[in-house]
Amino acid sequence: MKIDAVITWVDGDDPAHKAKRMKYASSEVLGAADKAADTRFSDLGEIFWCVASLNRFAPWLNRIYIVTDAQDPGLDEFISSHFPTHIPMEIVDHKVIFRGYEQFLPVFNSISIETMTWRIPGLNDCFIEFNDDLMLLKPVSPEDFFTSDGSPVCYGSWSSIVLDRFTRLFKRKTGGQMMVTTKGSHMNGAARTGARFRYLRPAHCQKALRRDFYEAYFAEHPEDLLSNISYRFRDAEQFTPQVTQYMTLHQKGKCVVRPADKELFFFQPKEKEGYFEKKMRRLEDFEGHFACFNSIDLASESQRKELVGWVERKVDVRLHK
Repeated sequence: MKIDAVITWVDGDDPAHKAKRMKYASSEVLGAADKAADTRFSDLGEIFWCVASLNRFAPWLNRIYIVTDAQDPGLDEFISSHFPTHIPMEIVDHKVIFRGYEQFLPVFNSISIETMTWRIPGLNDCFIEFNDDLMLLKPVSPEDFFTSDGSPVCYGSWSSIVLDRFTRLFKRKTGGQMMVTTKGSHMNGAARTGARFRYLRPAHCQKALRRDFYEAYFAEHPEDLLSNISYRFRDAEQFTPQVTQYMTLHQKGKCVVRPADKELFFFQPKEKEGYFEKKMRRLEDFEGHFACFNSIDLASESQRKELVGWVERKVDVRLHK
């Protein structure tokens, strides 16, 4: 079974990309932390952590595709120097996966982009999707992501639709707009499977997916594809396509759900005194396979340096940032 990795990446600090983002964002979008906060697009070199960890701990991967918007993270020299027999890499522009749908570009919305990653030319039916803030912490095998028959493994948990719909009523912003939340997009994804009582909430880690599922699903439901990619920025009407895939396959006995609590370390800086130090101690002792380093731009410079040093030791590389 050949398995590819797909990483969605953006350098939001690039002046050209930032200017393009400002051009298309309304004042309402720019003021919404749930839609266009700078931290959603910030780049501190985390993709180097991600790709290095894949080469170190998952060298069996067939190919790494990096999906970008007219950008290049400049990984070639770094990867070649640390991993002479590295996994082949390929940069894929948004124009490639949106071919035939160019009217929806440019896009600054991870849900829209992830709705289209299955259209990467040459992508294998089994692929693992990463954000650039994700990395592996120890050696993994294909069985950590797919069963022997190719069924994807979802790291996550089940949640109540009724309860979460009720609590979502209190998430409305000033003016009556619905707050854009991950939970909301997950529920929207579950709704497309006919779920009434519970829905699957994937953890904020990598996602093993089937390309052929998306191809068949969107051929049957082209309106879902069009509606999901029509938003340049995140919107409460969008659905998480991974949830739709997982729940549909789970109903057919073709998706395995595993708890993420002992496998995923989630790290997001907070201003609370002693929080960073406490998280670093826990990170040192963590025995799981996956990590998410979310919004590291919110950490202080000294904290970022400490974290980079930890990553360098974990993956045995010398990082540029």
